[in-house]
Amino acid sequence: MSLRCLFLTYFAGLTICFSPLAAMAETPAERDARMEWWREAKFGMFIHWGVYSVPAGTYHEKQIGGIGEWIMRQAEIPVAEYRGYAQDFNPVKYEPEAWAKLAKDAGMRYVVITSKHHDGFALYDSAVTDWDIADASPYGKDLLKPLAQAVRGEGLKFGLYYSQAQDWTHPGGAKAGYGEGDSWDDASKGDFDEYLKTVAVPQTEEILTKFQPDILWWDTPVWMSAERAAPLNALLADHPQIITNNRLGGGFRGDTETPEQHIPATGYKDRDWETCMTMNGTWGFKSYDHNWKSTETLLHNLVDIVSKGGNYLLNVGPTSEGEIPQASIDRLHEIGKWMDVNGDSIYGTTASPCRIPVWGRITSKPNRLYLHVFDWPADGKLVVPVEVAHVGACRALADPSKTYQVSASEAGVVVQLTGSALDKIDTVLQLDIEGTPTEIIERIVPGADGKVQLTAADAHGEGSVQQEQIDGKTSLGFWTESQDKVAWYLDLPAGRYQLQATVAAPSTSKLTASIGAAKASVAVQSTGSYQEFESQDWGTIEVAKAGECVFELQPVKAGWRPINLRGVTLTLAE
Repeated sequence: MSLRCLFLTYFAGLTICFSPLAAMAETPAERDARMEWWREAKFGMFIHWGVYSVPAGTYHEKQIGGIGEWIMRQAEIPVAEYRGYAQDFNPVKYEPEAWAKLAKDAGMRYVVITSKHHDGFALYDSAVTDWDIADASPYGKDLLKPLAQAVRGEGLKFGLYYSQAQDWTHPGGAKAGYGEGDSWDDASKGDFDEYLKTVAVPQTEEILTKFQPDILWWDTPVWMSAERAAPLNALLADHPQIITNNRLGGGFRGDTETPEQHIPATGYKDRDWETCMTMNGTWGFKSYDHNWKSTETLLHNLVDIVSKGGNYLLNVGPTSEGEIPQASIDRLHEIGKWMDVNGDSIYGTTASPCRIPVWGRITSKPNRLYLHVFDWPADGKLVVPVEVAHVGACRALADPSKTYQVSASEAGVVVQLTGSALDKIDTVLQLDIEGTPTEIIERIVPGADGKVQLTAADAHGEGSVQQEQIDGKTSLGFWTESQDKVAWYLDLPAGRYQLQATVAAPSTSKLTASIGAAKASVAVQSTGSYQEFESQDWGTIEVAKAGECVFELQPVKAGWRPINLRGVTLTLAE
């Protein structure tokens, strides 16, 4: 797995184009039919497993920082020495049927496992190399086929991850932070094109033929030009129902966006997408990483993602003996219990028709809204900021006998709650409606002091922009793409407004602020890091006409560098 921060560090000079070059002839209706099961599923299991589970984060008695599966690269372990770990990779406790059942019981609908990660080690018997489970380990047999059979036996879909470009063992494979063909070890130096021809392409053909995966999950498209990616993409022609992600490179977009370890603020409006996340701090097993996310956090992540139209791919990292850590098992069982009761509010739903409410999240089906109440209102008043033709009954999924009174107001549909929350993590209410819900925009107005406070929590972001917590305060981060913008909906008096922002930025950057036709150029000054926030004067902007308006911040492409933004204050000038 290649974390965004590692990409920004190692490949800062790499430009990756995601415009389609050679999409297969497919009508929108055919695409919808192919993607239907994936869009219904919402929840899947990621499995990162390999030789890296043997050192488990420790090399020469030293704990190596970073994610567990990157230990070979992080510690620059020589190829010959790393290959020795395979002699201790003997998963005699591997029970593929138990893994498949665990995924099914957790409410997951598909499983994706690493067939080959960046260390180049294959979890199946590959004719391309002897650096695989059958030839290099005492276990001596394929790990993927029995899992594929078990997963499909539970009625789930089966997918494979494949690192097509980055390979730290085979000569010529890309090595993060090194130039093309270079490495820390002469044994793995070589020609990248030869590597693609003799390893990546034939191995991809192998896994497609042997396992007929429903998903092919490429990773790290470093150095992948259109010419280099084309032979890999061409292999998909014989598998017209397969679903692929956006990490092949060379301009081939695949079917899904893959935000990693974060949830975009608004999802992707025109693309299917899937957030992949770890349960602790690592993908591959690290013996000393006990920083486990709570079941509450994992469930809230699932609901948040689904409420924005995405899927959740949640990772487990088995040990070298083939055991999934008990902490992961416990959390998956707890998630499964919640899904048994509330699964209807997840599977087959679409994104919320409105902004994030203060009390939780919303998922949607035709003529039905699911209200995910994270925080039970003290006054019992739940406002859903939508307008509909007619509202019907509202009941709790956990206890359909519990119904709640519903009414309409200028602010939206109001549900009057009684009693207390039925679930401390997420009480789900089913609200029956008629007609397509329309969002009621809540306009921000000046406060009693005349100032207009535009907070990160109230922002409407596009693309990869994410609301995140830094030092307990909400900010807008992961703002990496220059085409992404953020907006606030306002109702203001006319006049000239001073802009004051609270921002953190490791380098200078440029934005354009706009209200209607009025625009102002903004120069963001460096604060030293993404965590060091300071107040900055961003100049002034004119509101020509009183009333409803939209304040937008749009990066200037030529001068854009990512920032974290906590908020902007507009003050009417004297």
